[in-house]
Amino acid sequence: MNPSIQIDPRLIYILLGLMGVALLLSLALLGWVFWRIRRIQLPPDADVLTTLRATPLSIVILLDLLDFALDVFSAPISWIILTRMGLGPLRWVAVIKDLIPFTQFIPAMTAGWLIARILPPDQTLSGLPKLPSTSVLRKRD
Repeated sequence: MNPSIQIDPRLIYILLGLMGVALLLSLALLGWVFWRIRRIQLPPDADVLTTLRATPLSIVILLDLLDFALDVFSAPISWIILTRMGLGPLRWVAVIKDLIPFTQFIPAMTAGWLIARILPPDQTLSGLPKLPSTSVLRKRD
């Protein structure tokens, strides 16, 4: 006897529909982020926590929506977005997260952003005190 798992086709259509909506939302958010925020100014030796603290919530939600919509195919897109936004320390974190298959349902970047906000401001991954930051966002006039 070969027990087979049967998946309701409606569930697949719902999942594909949700992924399509996530892709459309992420494209709209991507346009808004590029239009509104040119580049984020980070200290030269910023670590991941410092970078997450300087990153607007819209960017981490964008990365999670892309991961949900495209799964492992979102890795190169995330790399390009983070490079364009000046968020180099987050590139490897985002790419490794994106390359783990079937984890697109976990909003890992948003969770990391929340954890970075909860930790004390002087806490960094390297244990060194946080560098003083000036204006971290340059907005388009």
